[in-house]
Formats: sequence, C-alpha cells, structure tokens
Amino acid sequence: MKTETKDIAIYGAGGFGREVACLIRKINEAAGTQQWNIIGFFDDGVPAGTRNKYGEILGGIDALNAFPRPLAVAMAMGHPKSVAAVVSKITNPQIEFPNLFAPDFILLDKDAISFGRGNIVGFGSGMTCNICIGNFNIFNGAISVGHDAVIGNFNSFMPGTRISGATTIGDRNLFGLNSGIYQGVKVGNDITLGANSFAVNRLRDGKTYIGNPASVFHF
Repeated sequence: MKTETKDIAIYGAGGFGREVACLIRKINEAAGTQQWNIIGFFDDGVPAGTRNKYGEILGGIDALNAFPRPLAVAMAMGHPKSVAAVVSKITNPQIEFPNLFAPDFILLDKDAISFGRGNIVGFGSGMTCNICIGNFNIFNGAISVGHDAVIGNFNSFMPGTRISGATTIGDRNLFGLNSGIYQGVKVGNDITLGANSFAVNRLRDGKTYIGNPASVFHF
C-alpha cells in the first residue's frame, strides 16, 4: 500500500536545520518512497524569501501560525530553551510535530520504548529497553541510552552523549559533545553538562557542570 506523502517544514534554518533536511531526505530514501515533502524553513532571524541549498525561508512564527493547511514541523534549534520558547508560541491547530528517526537508529526492544512528539534522533544512535522519552528532545548523532532511563522534554544531546541505565533526566538540559551520565544519576532542569564531562552524582537545577567527574563550574 502506498504511503501518503506529508508536507513538512523545518523550524530553524541554521546548520542543524540543514542537517535535519538531510535527515529527512535519508528517511525518504530508506523508505523507498517520499514520506515527507520539505516545503521550506521557518526562522525568525532570517528574512522570508531567503534560500539555502535545501529550501526557502517561509517566514517566522507569525507565518507559521497563519499557515492555512495541515503541516508537520521539525524543531531544529540546538538550544533547549530556544525550542521551548518557540513551541510555546505556536498556536496553529493545523501544526503537528512528528518524531523523526535516522534510518540506522537501533532500538533493542521497540515495544519497550515510548516517545512523545517532536523528537529527532540522528545517525548512529541506539537505545535498549524500558525507556520513556518525552517531547522535543534532540539526539544529535551517535547517542546511546541505556535501560530504564526516563527523559523529559526539550533536552538537547550533542553527538557522542552516553546515557547509562536507570537515569532520570528533567527538562531543557544541554549535554555537550561526548558527555556522559553514570548509572542511576538524576538530572534536574536547565542544566548544561560540558563537552567530555561525565556526571557521577546528581545534577541540580540551573547549574553548569564540567570535568570528570563533573562538578559545578563557577563563572
């Protein structure tokens, strides 16, 4: 049976937005059919009518809220708070937020992993079992998530992040390149874990942590 092609736009026309456009193309290639038709980008910081290699900028938040027909949107901004802020302003009832998974994404037990909406999982990533993931999380390539992890909303995991089993992660956290979370560690909200840093103890709200083992960084 032929799969219906759906229109999709990307919110954020920067480097990550272009990567997401490439991801969507690869999803279509792997499916052997055009599941998604990229109509362009929305971006509040780039003039409407500007083009990049993958499409035209259609406008900002006002243009999206006025869009006249059903549309899927991928939120492609790297900073968690930016994504959360934009999503809170989207009022158009015709907008949906699909989960987008790289074709090589490995789920050891797909029936024991749940996702909310608007999640993006990049290439080279894998998850095991009994995992619960919320909404609008970005797993930006080569991410691993272990058993019984619980992940909230609007988190951004840079390439190479390793999440051990039985971890609990809150909302709007930013995990740097090649960072890691030890087994059973609890992560609060609005935290930054620096590149190559490894958390072995609880990470508390609003702090920046660096090092191995990670400790609070004082500016």
